[in-house]
Amino acid sequence: MRGQESAREFTAQMSVREGRWRLYVALMNTTERWPEHRFGRTVPTFTDRTNALSVLGFEPVPGAEWTWTEDSETHGDPASPVVLIAAIRVRSWSGVSA
Repeated sequence: MRGQESAREFTAQMSVREGRWRLYVALMNTTERWPEHRFGRTVPTFTDRTNALSVLGFEPVPGAEWTWTEDSETHGDPASPVVLIAAIRVRSWSGVSA
């Protein structure tokens, strides 16, 4: 059961490294290990991402949308390969076993 009172909000991010996508929840200001899920070599669909968040014990905050940011692998080098980072606000829910 998802408890509204115990929900805490965080930012989930997804990035690709060496051709594989990784989704993780940034647990800032905690000593907890950041939960993560690794995907294969195809870009995860919206449903894939939502399901992975659920397995990790999180769900998108109502009304939140994925945002995409382009970065470079080597800061300040315009010839550096592009790194895509997606982010969404999520909330934890009770009843999750880590």
